[in-house]
Amino acid sequence: MDTVTKNIEKSSKSDHKSKLFDLKNKVLNYKRSLRILLISVVIVGIYGGLHLSEDIMEKTGADHYTGLLGDFIRTPDGKILKDNERTNLLLLGKGGEGHDSPDLTDTIIFVSVDHLSDEIVFISLPRDIWVKEYRAKLNSIYYWGNRREDTTGMDFVKQTVGEILDQPVHYAVVVDFTAFKDVIDIIEGIDVEVENSFVDEKYPLPGKGNDLCDGDPSYGCRYETITFQSGRQYMDGETALKFVRSRNAEGDEGTDIARAARQQKVITAVKEKVISSDVFLSREKVNALISTGQEHIETDLDMSAAAILARRGLEAKGQISSNILPEDFLENPKPSEEQDNLYVFTPIDGDWSEIRQWVKQLLK
Repeated sequence: MDTVTKNIEKSSKSDHKSKLFDLKNKVLNYKRSLRILLISVVIVGIYGGLHLSEDIMEKTGADHYTGLLGDFIRTPDGKILKDNERTNLLLLGKGGEGHDSPDLTDTIIFVSVDHLSDEIVFISLPRDIWVKEYRAKLNSIYYWGNRREDTTGMDFVKQTVGEILDQPVHYAVVVDFTAFKDVIDIIEGIDVEVENSFVDEKYPLPGKGNDLCDGDPSYGCRYETITFQSGRQYMDGETALKFVRSRNAEGDEGTDIARAARQQKVITAVKEKVISSDVFLSREKVNALISTGQEHIETDLDMSAAAILARRGLEAKGQISSNILPEDFLENPKPSEEQDNLYVFTPIDGDWSEIRQWVKQLLK
């Protein structure tokens, strides 16, 4: 073999290794982002959902923090709910104040943490799943639970998702989109790589959901047109919120899968900005983030359970999987009175057995 041929082969192998290395790095970075997201939710849940303040040390004493540190290190069995060595929780995103339906949870993610292997499994559930027993979409269960006398919104949605997936749900964390927007504004915006250009001509305007638009049959005044061009661009909180919530674009970007991918991009961008010295070393920005958590996050996680989950998140490393409930298990029936003429998803075989089996396989 001549020298030229050898050099070509050597160069080809080098390029191949380089591509594999880049791909591996992208996968690892994505998994790290998911891990940091879970840890961030837990930490904000501690400071926000439990309404802590800067003077808590004076009110509770150092023993309280020593105990939490011990929980983080030892992860004692008796201080966290679990079944079969797994703790399951729901991450719910709702519209919050300023939206026509502030208590609809359009983001619903089931998270399962394995205490033996430190594996973490994320499963995103479509908001339009029809819950026959309650004659309602899944994204409205939290709303209706808050209006019942025998339960709460968090407990009601935990029970409902648990019945659908045939899995216990131990905790919930509810974040409104105001928090999402405010966090990005506090860290002074993010840079996001927009993969595909898209136009959404029906992005809903807050407070316009019942506007009659002076008789306009298309109700055009209820919406605005938003446009995103491919390429890297700066986004403030409002722009990022539109980027992740858009669901009426034509083509592939109008699907739930595309929306989930956009959410992942924003999560990664937020993570990178939060751990930068400009934010991490700024007491003013850190305090503002904690204050946002206090105001806009609801959770039934107690501090010990949160500390244990934070430890599991740190130990997960590459053992994180992100999944979306396969549309193969669902069908979109024609609007009918049976589903109040709504756009809904129902199980393709009439029950949840296939979905439950799929979830069990993921949680093995």
